[in-house]
Amino acid sequence: MSHLSKNVPAQKVAPTPAPLADAESTADDLVLKVTSRPRPGRWLAVLAALFFATWLAYTIIVNPNLHWDVVVDYQFDDRILKGLWVTVQLTLISMAVGIAIGVLIAVMQLSESPVLRLIASAYTWFFRGTPLLVQLIFWFNLALLFPVIGIGIPFDGPKLVEWQTNAVITGFVAALLGLSINEGAYMAEIVRAGIQSVDPGQREAGQSIGMSNHRILTRVVLPQAMRVIIPPFGNQFISMLKTTSLVSVIAGSDLMTVSQHLYLANFEVIALLMVASIWYLVLTTLASVAQHFIERHYNPGAAPMRRRVLTNLVPGRTGKGATA
Repeated sequence: MSHLSKNVPAQKVAPTPAPLADAESTADDLVLKVTSRPRPGRWLAVLAALFFATWLAYTIIVNPNLHWDVVVDYQFDDRILKGLWVTVQLTLISMAVGIAIGVLIAVMQLSESPVLRLIASAYTWFFRGTPLLVQLIFWFNLALLFPVIGIGIPFDGPKLVEWQTNAVITGFVAALLGLSINEGAYMAEIVRAGIQSVDPGQREAGQSIGMSNHRILTRVVLPQAMRVIIPPFGNQFISMLKTTSLVSVIAGSDLMTVSQHLYLANFEVIALLMVASIWYLVLTTLASVAQHFIERHYNPGAAPMRRRVLTNLVPGRTGKGATA
């Protein structure tokens, strides 16, 4: 027995495996490192752009023909401020009327009636297809087509009230008509795209609980469509601020019109154009900031999601999100 026991090979005992580390502690130890290869071309482009921007700014600032003293003197001139206020009024009123027209035309375009769809399509086709400048001049010269306008029975019937067209269609009114009606055509396409972006099941759900079409549109469809409507609406608002400068061709008393009158009197053309440009930049900047907060209001989940994604991609940042 002893001899047999000596010939039996000894069995090797397998080592006991080490316990697995805790998943969360392992995840916390991982570090996401984001590296990128050198891009000399990009740095050369950045340096070239900075050099050009610096040179351009220096050339403008030290140019003796610019007359910065005139720019400072007229920046808060009463006439300039009155023109600025007219520009703000034109923008706000035209956008408000344009939105109302746009919603109406968009609903007509989505209507089941072919007549309403045809009228809405003709409206957008005409006012988007003709230049705004032509429309402004047309409204300002409406008296050439209708010397007298009034309220009464159509088709040459008796008139209850009549006015001279030139007394009613002033430069400001002509500007409002041209800007509002033209903007309505563009807003119609924006609103239509927003409405069509809403799932049709939302409308069907409203109909299933007995809601009217008007209530479904105002309570269900439009609130959800606002996330799609707001970004292009903001762009249209900013564009409208600058488009009001076209009113100068019909003496609309806006910022650009007042600037033109001033530089025609004192021949400080560039200085007065700089004054107007500075105010346009101020207005568009304020509108851009307002657009940013309105977008966050109607799409509150977008900003936190962007922050989470950027946090996870920061080199050297640890955490559960970096281990996916």
